[in-house]
Amino acid sequence: MSPLKKRKLSKIRSDLDKLDNSLIKIIKKRTNLVKKVLALKEKRKQIVDQKRINLILKNIKKKSIKNKIDPKITHRIWKNMILAYIDFERRNFKKRK
Repeated sequence: MSPLKKRKLSKIRSDLDKLDNSLIKIIKKRTNLVKKVLALKEKRKQIVDQKRINLILKNIKKKSIKNKIDPKITHRIWKNMILAYIDFERRNFKKRK
């Protein structure tokens, strides 16, 4: 790789690192909202709402196509994020009386 390409690659990677830092802040905000949602759930079976999951994935596909993003990428990201938060909710669920 030429020195010019190495510099360009280094700059792009630096930009990716900055973007990752922004994503961490967004994930923290999302986690706080999920905690609020979880506090409202009274039964463990309320953790998974398949209709909502399907709606979210459908909307993400539409938005991806509109923004010229490969919908397979966003589907995989959102599906994994949803599964991670389902796991988080299950681990943090407290039964209500």
